[in-house]
Amino acid sequence: MSKIAVIGAGKTGRGFVGRLLKEDHLEIMFVDKDTELVRELNDKGNFQITFFGDVRPKFIVDHYHAYTWEEADFSDVELIFVSVGGSNLEAVGESLRGKLEDPPCYIITCENASRPSETLRSVIGKENVSISEATVFCTTTSDGGLDIYSENYPYLQCDAQLLNGYTPPVKGVKPIDHFGNFLTRKLFTYNAASCVIAYLGYIRGYTDYGEAANDPEILKLLDQNYAATNRVLCLEFGYDEKDQQEFAALSRAKFCDRTIADTIARNAREPQRKLTSNERVIGPLKLLQKYGEDTAVLEMTAGAMLVYDQEGEEEWRRIKAENSYEEILEKICGLEKTDPLFEGILKYAHKFTAISV
Repeated sequence: MSKIAVIGAGKTGRGFVGRLLKEDHLEIMFVDKDTELVRELNDKGNFQITFFGDVRPKFIVDHYHAYTWEEADFSDVELIFVSVGGSNLEAVGESLRGKLEDPPCYIITCENASRPSETLRSVIGKENVSISEATVFCTTTSDGGLDIYSENYPYLQCDAQLLNGYTPPVKGVKPIDHFGNFLTRKLFTYNAASCVIAYLGYIRGYTDYGEAANDPEILKLLDQNYAATNRVLCLEFGYDEKDQQEFAALSRAKFCDRTIADTIARNAREPQRKLTSNERVIGPLKLLQKYGEDTAVLEMTAGAMLVYDQEGEEEWRRIKAENSYEEILEKICGLEKTDPLFEGILKYAHKFTAISV
């Protein structure tokens, strides 16, 4: 079997993608511009992954080879994962352009950036190269050494259409049809749930995200919203019920894991962006409304977002100083005053305002 290359041997590249490849006993070629990191990977010959909460035994990644760009040979590489950060994609494309030969090659970007496949495709400019996009759900951290601390997330979902019929030989890599719908699914499942925790956690006085996620009242509301959202996503997009429930359960486990250090402020930042009409709260609210589901939890969340105030949120403070709640619901959320969602959100906003005074 041809080698598989992972460009970018950082936390995601080696700690998530590398782990998925090693779980299938595949030969890995790490490529990184950091010569010291390459030297350390080769000298040590392995690194260890410890999973948050010790949900599974520690995992060793070994039997790999690491190279700098000058040393890397892609002549026997069929599949490439790129995990370098969105700002570095053009430089990677320029380096790959001179390295890739004539046989077909498949690339999967592991970046939560805007249209990363288009960036690489335009720079590489080769017809025999198919470039897909993946969305990374797995949280990975490091204390500065080679070893990784990681969530035990099992999949890397990518755009099947952009692979042009190719099936990656990695069990944990899942090509998804209608990837745009999948990103909406992620937004309405993961991101909406994160908002429930962050903003209702703020109202209840939490600063630690994990503590808020494990608050019994918030957890009850979170599960209520998951159940309703799961139903409407299956109705709207035809997802299998068990698959959607597993998808939601993975997000719940991630958010409730106290061993992942996180804050309310980080997850709640820029509410003005998250409150727009097709984003993570108003978008699923409209879908719940469409199918006659209970919208109370996300109305409550949106109300808390209107009340939210934190140091560093100067743009949000400016918006609130210049606009009433009603005006924000109209201008930013795109809701009409006659919409029941408008009234519901406003009710919770006034209630939370009274509590915070």
